[in-house]
This record gives sequence, C-alpha cells and structure tokens, in this order.
Amino acid sequence: MKAFVAGATGETGRRIVRQLVDRGIPVKALVRDITVARSKLPEGVELVTGELSNPTDLGVAMADCTVVLSATGARPSFDPSGPYQVDYQGTKHLVDAARSAGIDHFVMVSSLCVSKFLHPLNLFWLVLYWKKLGEQYLQASGLTYTIVRPGGLKNDDQDNRPLIMAPADTLFEGNVPRLRVAQVCVDALFLTAAHNKVVEIVAQSQAVPKSIEELFSSVASMGLS
Repeated sequence: MKAFVAGATGETGRRIVRQLVDRGIPVKALVRDITVARSKLPEGVELVTGELSNPTDLGVAMADCTVVLSATGARPSFDPSGPYQVDYQGTKHLVDAARSAGIDHFVMVSSLCVSKFLHPLNLFWLVLYWKKLGEQYLQASGLTYTIVRPGGLKNDDQDNRPLIMAPADTLFEGNVPRLRVAQVCVDALFLTAAHNKVVEIVAQSQAVPKSIEELFSSVASMGLS
C-alpha cells in the first residue's frame, strides 16, 4: 500500500499523514509549497507539488500509489468560486486521476449536513452544496470509496470521547476531534466494512465505546446519496 494524500498540510490532512506514517505506510503528499510542507509533515513523507485545478499534475503524482485520502477544502475568502473550484472541481480531478491510476480505495473527508441546502454554511459560497456534488461524483465513479462526514472539527488531540457513527443524513449537530477523523479515515483502508459507505461521525461523552470496525459494520452500504 502507498497512500496519496491531498490536503496534506491542513489541520486534518496533517493528522491523516501522521497516522499513515505511524502505521508504516509510505505517503506521497500533494502540496503547493515544499518548504512549508516540510515544516508541517513528518520526515520521510514524499512531497510532490501540484494543484487540484491541474489534472495532469494529479495523474503523474498519483501513478505509483494504491490508495487516495482527500482532506481538501476551500479556505474562507471573498472568492465566490473557491468552494466550486476546490470542493467540486478539485474532487472531480482527484477522482478522475484515481480512476485512471487504478486506485484501490478513495477516502474522502466531507462534512455533516451537506444535504441541507438551507444550512447557514452554504452562505459561504455554497460550500456544502459543492461538497455534496463532489461526494456524488466519487460515488458514481466506480471506485471503491469511503466518505467520512465529520461534525464540527476540533484541534484537541486529547479529546477521547467515544465516537458515534451513523448513515448519511442522520446526524445534524455535534463535533469531533480532527485526530479521530484521521484515525477513522486510515482505519477505513483496512476494513472491507468501510467499502462504499457514507458515514457521519461525532464524539459524545455518553456514547458506548466501540471499535472502528464495529462502527463501520453498523452502517449499511448505500447507493448514490
């Protein structure tokens, strides 16, 4: 296994890379700036420059990888095309490159509430709407996928509250540490129970602790959502 990680220098992406490295999985990280990436990512990670807007970059970079993990997301800005370019077009380009490269498994970090068009987050240039269309493109691609929709993301890596995992469009509030999201994404690579599923995750102190495999097994596979 060799993992290609998009969004590798973001808060969630960095944690995904660390989880992969800690498990001895070779990682190739797609980055914009090599110098900045070296200051954020563990030693030994292969760095390759490229843009989500350039399918040629992605195809060449992904050629020797077997799995893809995408933690991309548009940054807040005054550019109304940002979410469209990153969360939809960028995802499309990643999926197309993965399909051409014969990738075994594509894991995508999305967001809770992507199906709620009137959600306040869509005031940010329809960010949830474009994430949802990106999900649908991945689901229709023929690739083996896992789509993880976390609640509000927290940077507290010491937060050990148990996870709740539910099918698409059943959780509408709650938060979760980014580290737990990263663990779920990497665990999904090893679990057939995670194949072709859209799962929503939050952490709750009153939840009954379960293994990641138990959580994935409790959610049924589904078609295009």
